[in-house]
Amino acid sequence: MEKVYEGKTKTVYALPNGNCLLKFKDDVTGENGKFDPGANTVGLSIEGIGKENLKTSIHFFEKINAAGIKTHYVSADVDDATMEVLKATPFGHGLEVICRYRAVGSFFRRYGEYIKEGAELPGGFVEMTFKNDDLGDPIVSKDALAILQVMNEEQYEKVKAMTLAITKIVADDLKEKGLDLYDIKFEYGYNGENVILIDEIASGNMRVYKDGKYVEPMDLTAMILGS
Repeated sequence: MEKVYEGKTKTVYALPNGNCLLKFKDDVTGENGKFDPGANTVGLSIEGIGKENLKTSIHFFEKINAAGIKTHYVSADVDDATMEVLKATPFGHGLEVICRYRAVGSFFRRYGEYIKEGAELPGGFVEMTFKNDDLGDPIVSKDALAILQVMNEEQYEKVKAMTLAITKIVADDLKEKGLDLYDIKFEYGYNGENVILIDEIASGNMRVYKDGKYVEPMDLTAMILGS
């Protein structure tokens, strides 16, 4: 297989059938040895988290596909920590889409003088950032995306609607397990004419709390999967 991309938490290979293979790593983002889903660097490695993230991704992708929302998920091999996916073209050089239910993380750091930490953001707040570690993943508006020819207005509204729908699926699933989703980030691309959800949906993409206390990644995965 040809390696096409080396990411922080996954390696991407090209498959002969035109699809791609994602190899999940045990690395997670963070700083100073502490996990942070909003960080731009690998902060630590957690043994076994790659396979657990894959299991969680399978769990959520199957729910999302069943809801009629298009994703890149095709199949997975948990023992090998790999997932076969449709090939997708990212928006620009990579775009992250965050949905926030609570004022935490970078949202609170930016707007803390106007809002209490942990305050609810009714209906979910969606924002987009460019994937650019050197610039700290700068926030980009709908108008800027159109001017830069990264995403047109119709695509923006499509992605926003998909994000709100997908976040609700994830949040409802977590709620059944006594867990509260505070925020989550996604990535999208297009496969032919279709805008689809790509990457993964796992503990490294979200902040989740139980009874007001943050749930660590491995604990969260176990709670999601009931293991």
